Amino acid sequence: MHIHQQLWPAVIGATLGLPLLVLAGDWLLQRWKRLRARTRWIGAAALALVTLLYGSGVYAVFIEPNQLVVRRVEVVSPHWRGAPLTIAAIGDTHVGSPSVNAERVEKLVGRIDDLHPDLVVLLGDYVAGHAPSAQRSDADHAEITRAMAAFAVLNARLGVVAVIGNHDVWYSRQELTQALQDDGVGVLWNRNVTIRRPGGAFVVAGLEDQTTGHPDFSAALDGAPPVDTIVISHSPDPFPQAPTDVALMLAAHTHCGQVTIPLIGRPVTLSRYGQRYACHRVDENGHTLYVTAGIGTSVAPVRFLNPPEIVLITIKAAPR
Repeated sequence: MHIHQQLWPAVIGATLGLPLLVLAGDWLLQRWKRLRARTRWIGAAALALVTLLYGSGVYAVFIEPNQLVVRRVEVVSPHWRGAPLTIAAIGDTHVGSPSVNAERVEKLVGRIDDLHPDLVVLLGDYVAGHAPSAQRSDADHAEITRAMAAFAVLNARLGVVAVIGNHDVWYSRQELTQALQDDGVGVLWNRNVTIRRPGGAFVVAGLEDQTTGHPDFSAALDGAPPVDTIVISHSPDPFPQAPTDVALMLAAHTHCGQVTIPLIGRPVTLSRYGQRYACHRVDENGHTLYVTAGIGTSVAPVRFLNPPEIVLITIKAAPR
């Protein structure tokens, strides 16, 4: 079985940690009656804490990153006038990270198709790592090519649109854009597309990546007709600048922090706004933003209380 290089420290730690915990527990039990009451309970509390940390670490590395949840969200917007629209959104697949290979992307695409969304949006960071395409191995290229080809199978009746993330730019924005377009995916980099349907036309505008580009709502919406409007972005940070007639903005990038510590929160959010736009639904100034936790991992191969997710959003008009 192949083990990703990022996982080796965790594999070694998990392998050595379990027998050490057993030995520590056995040592404490054997001496329990001879120890002072205060020493007993300090030792028991310490052992319980270390066991909890060990179990949480194993769960965060080996279990949660391989889960998948479907979050169903309903947005009733005063800025939406047409018929209801169901959107499946995913972000941060990070192909090449420990928990995501091409096979998992293929299964993910099948799961999305089973949901029968009207529209699918892909929110960037399709690849893992920082190395440019020219420095990747043949095996890396083969895995990425196979994963990108999986998106061609998506079968939403109104199509598939995408934005490009920072990792994609570092890899090669041109290569990944071409691969997505070859798969029938519309790639939006500060531009828009109008989608017509019997329930009323709507616009999807895609922003440039916040880290590597210059997200510009004016450029992204240039030439768009005055119809229902959705904005997609890799990062949530442009949200405060969204025009008043945008009904919904979808973003990724934060991974919901990857790790949420109970009673403390998310130590890292990758957003300049900290916790404000770190995760899931935000309603602000009459507008709605949804930030997905994404699929893969970056930097550290862990997820804790932020499982990978497909977001299925239904947006509909407010009662008049």
